[in-house]
Amino acid sequence: MVVQVPPACVIGVDLGGTKLLAGAVEPETLTVHHRTRRQAFGLSQADLIEAVVDAVEEARAAVGGEVAAVGFGIPCTFDRRTGMAVQAVNLPLADLAFGALMTERLGIPVEVDNDANCAVWAEARAGIAAGAQEVAMLTIGTGIGGGLVLGGRLYRGAVGAAAELGHMIVDIDGPPCQGNCPNWGCLEAVASGSALVREAALRVARQPDTLLGVAMEDGQALTGPLITELAFAGDPVAVAALEVIGVSLGVGISNLVNIFNPEVVVIGGGVVAAGEMFLAPARVSMRARALQPGRDLVRVEAAAFGPEAGMIGAALLAADPEAAE
Repeated sequence: MVVQVPPACVIGVDLGGTKLLAGAVEPETLTVHHRTRRQAFGLSQADLIEAVVDAVEEARAAVGGEVAAVGFGIPCTFDRRTGMAVQAVNLPLADLAFGALMTERLGIPVEVDNDANCAVWAEARAGIAAGAQEVAMLTIGTGIGGGLVLGGRLYRGAVGAAAELGHMIVDIDGPPCQGNCPNWGCLEAVASGSALVREAALRVARQPDTLLGVAMEDGQALTGPLITELAFAGDPVAVAALEVIGVSLGVGISNLVNIFNPEVVVIGGGVVAAGEMFLAPARVSMRARALQPGRDLVRVEAAAFGPEAGMIGAALLAADPEAAE
C-alpha cells in the first residue's frame, strides 16, 4: 500500500556494524512513514552497496517515489576534500566515493556523513539534547561511534575525520581493539557491545549456574540483547557484566567532559537498552574522574530517538545540510 506523504519527504539511512536501517522521514515533523532493515554483517563491499541501494529503493517506492534527497550515516572516517569514505573499522568500506556512487545509482541529491555525526545531530536538534549548544554523543553497538556538536554546529575536524571518540585510548595496556583499528585499550575495546559479550562470557564460565549459563546450555547465542534481558530478570552475571562495561564507559565520558565541557553527553546504540543498569555506573565512574565544574554540570542521558537516532539525523542532514555547517 502506498502512503501519501508530502513531496518534501527525505530518506535517512543508518548503516552500522551489523545492520542497516532506512526510513522515509517527513523533516518538519520527523514522522517516519516507512522503515526497512537489512543485514550488514558479513557482506562484501559490493553486496553491501547493493543492500543499501535496495533499502533506499524500497523506502522510495513505499512513499510513492516522492523523495527530495537521501541522507546516509555510515561508520567511516571521511576526507571531505575528496568525498572519500576512507576507512571503516567494522565494515568492508574503504577508499570509496560513497556519495558520488549513491548519487549515480539513485539519481537524487545525496548527503553522506559519519553515522554517529548523524545521531548526535538528531539528538541536538530534536532529541534529548535539544536546545544545547555543546553536545557529545557515544553510540554503543558492535563498536563505539562518536559525534560532537560544538557551538551549535556539527564538528567534523579539518577534513571530516574528527570525533572518532570510540578510539580514544583509555587503557594503554588494554585489549586489542577490533576490526581495522590498530590500537590497544580503545574505549571501543572495553565498553562496546562486543566488550559486553566478552565480559559476560568470561563471567559465565566461572559462574555457569545462572540464567545466562542455562540459556547458553540450551544453545542460545550470547548476545547483548540476551545479556540485557537476563539482567532485567536479575541474573547476577549479566548485571555484573553491564556494571563493568558501564564503569569503563564512564572513563571515556570523563575524558569528554574534561576536553569539551559539554552540556549533555548522549549515549545511544543498542547497549543503552539496559538503561540505568548501564548508565548509573557510567555516571558514578565519570564523576569520580572528571574535573569540576564540568562534571557537576553535565547531563549523561540515553538518546531520545533510541536506535533510530542515526536514521533521523541522516534525514535531517539530507533535508538541510547547511544547518549543520
